[in-house]
Amino acid sequence: MTLSGNLALNSALEDLHTTATRLFTESLASCSIESAFDRRLRFEGQQLHRLIPDGSGQDIIDLSDYKRIFVIAMGKAAGPMLSVLLDRMKRRQGLRGICCGSPLPTHRNWRIRYFEGGHPLPNEDSFAAARATLTLLKKAKKDTLIFFLISGGSSAMIDLPLDPEISLEDTVAFHETLLASGAPIQEINTLRKHFSAVKGGRLAIAAPEACKVSLLLPDVPVRSLDALASGPTTPDHTTVDDVRAILDHYSIAPRLPRNVREFFEREDLPESPGNKPEKSSLLPRLTVPGFPGMILRRLTSTAALKDEDDAFRKSIYEILLSSHDLVENARMLATQAGFHVAVDNSCDDWDYAEAARYLLARFHELRADHPRLCLISAGEVTVTMDRTPGAGGRNMQLALACAQELEKYPDALLTILSAGTDGIDGNTRSAGAIADPTTVARARVFGYDPVRALAEFDACPLLTALGDTVVTGPTGHNLRDLRLFIADSAAGGNN
Repeated sequence: MTLSGNLALNSALEDLHTTATRLFTESLASCSIESAFDRRLRFEGQQLHRLIPDGSGQDIIDLSDYKRIFVIAMGKAAGPMLSVLLDRMKRRQGLRGICCGSPLPTHRNWRIRYFEGGHPLPNEDSFAAARATLTLLKKAKKDTLIFFLISGGSSAMIDLPLDPEISLEDTVAFHETLLASGAPIQEINTLRKHFSAVKGGRLAIAAPEACKVSLLLPDVPVRSLDALASGPTTPDHTTVDDVRAILDHYSIAPRLPRNVREFFEREDLPESPGNKPEKSSLLPRLTVPGFPGMILRRLTSTAALKDEDDAFRKSIYEILLSSHDLVENARMLATQAGFHVAVDNSCDDWDYAEAARYLLARFHELRADHPRLCLISAGEVTVTMDRTPGAGGRNMQLALACAQELEKYPDALLTILSAGTDGIDGNTRSAGAIADPTTVARARVFGYDPVRALAEFDACPLLTALGDTVVTGPTGHNLRDLRLFIADSAAGGNN
């Protein structure tokens, strides 16, 4: 190929990078917490109206029936969710609350205590926020209405071991081990539920008489909603037997700190709250935007509940947004840009390498018939680490793995973007990265070894040097990851 041909290809690839970034950022920007709240809930004076009733509780809640209103906001979207609620709900009498998120909002309400919890690992504020939340919930009576604003990242941001002998240092090591295990998020959060004093339904149990409204922004598969934030307000369907099976399957126990390992080895390991037997008969329907009639793993007041589940009888759950909204926004924008659009979420919770192989095969199959193509895939992949990682996250790991396969198509206009909607990928300040057929060659020119970087979980320095990271800053969202596989008409040669 001539120099002018190379320049033309590079220019076209840069344009495709811009397109991929625009599709990602605009899809996320369209997922407005404010508009989502207004589609589901409306305050009229002292009354809260549920606009899409699902049979899980009262359709109208009269705030004048309650002397006190508590608000517990947690996760990466804690600040924005709290801001929207306080803006819509004008009542301030008897209002108190906890906000645990990161970053913390600039404008703060004196009625709310603020904590900057750690992520992906807990910190001192994570423990302090958990203790403050439990203390506040102990004050809740029948005359108390509690709003739980729950978003992704809460599993680390607010935590406290059931065993008071387990230190923060050991808790951090516990979370580190889980993140490196390669287990999918549902199984990781099964362990967290049984470890923590504020997970697996225990925040609901802490205020058994109060009316509880959980407003949810899931970063987990909607079919496993009780995995969001490790289910602090939902009955838990997992069991101690599940915990032990997961520890064994992923060989996690030998890697845990001694105090944590001994906790899980206890014969009287505490069971989490919630009905355990005959799970399938206790799963009422919950309306999920885009998933009409979907059965979710949670219990409501309409379910047949045992005595130990009394705390859940006055619980209401509302999903404000999910990854479905993100995908539909991306689909619409890509269609408007003239791409043939396909959606494939099959590889959710797969190992990153398996997911890369599957999506690339699907991508090449589709683009054979649709030269101008956008394949959309939402969800998360797993990374099993066998050493101390470098700088990177699951999205950069997947992007770099894809780059090595795309090297086989040097003259094709192909671009892959993989990024997290929270704006953070692993231990970096980037949301993810973009790859194309020139990524590997450009990396070698800069002195990087892509194979080594992948093996050492150190993709960030390489991709940063190429200018191919996706940087958004913290977004105030956490709707899982989005992957875009984009093809355009070839610049020439083999495609």
